[in-house]
Amino acid sequence: MVNSEQPRQNPDIVLFDLFDLFGVIACHQSAEGKDRLVEAADAPGPASAFWKAYWDLRPDYDRGDVDGPGYWGRMARALGARFDDRRVAALVEADIASWSAVDAAMVSLVAELADSGRTVALLSNIPEELAAHYEAEQPWFGRFRVRGLSCRIGHAKPEEGAYLWCREALGADAGRILFVDDREENVRAAEGTGMRGHVFTSRDRLVRALGR
Repeated sequence: MVNSEQPRQNPDIVLFDLFDLFGVIACHQSAEGKDRLVEAADAPGPASAFWKAYWDLRPDYDRGDVDGPGYWGRMARALGARFDDRRVAALVEADIASWSAVDAAMVSLVAELADSGRTVALLSNIPEELAAHYEAEQPWFGRFRVRGLSCRIGHAKPEEGAYLWCREALGADAGRILFVDDREENVRAAEGTGMRGHVFTSRDRLVRALGR
């Protein structure tokens, strides 16, 4: 997957664009998707309790320490609920659906960058079930030379190991990699490893930062 022969160019030129997925290329959960998840859980207590448990327990799921059934089993215990196999399957499906919308303009930009000769890569905090969905349903996933998916590399942003894994997989000097993420803490962590960083707010601002 990694091309070890890179063109000889000015070392100050960025040749590797490392993208976050959610909030940059794919969309964050919609209100409708979030409502569907809460309804599928049908757990006691307010929705705020559901979302606190959801995010408190998410890092282990993103890192691949537990699978979907394991994650939702932990959710049930945290919420004082009981999820049978059918409900777990419905929750996994609803969770995937809530994260499935993409920004067509950003997908197009990734293709433009790849076609121009730049190496595009991905670093995403993502659980296995959702990663498999994107690989199966989104052909543009194949444009990424390297895919650093937290569930498979054992590191989740902003852990240093996530960025070091991508740097090694790309076979590039950190200073030639531009990391793009919508969360400032993740960008600052990347910069701490020597990468360049861009806090994503819009496609237009990113295009200007890329000099396009």
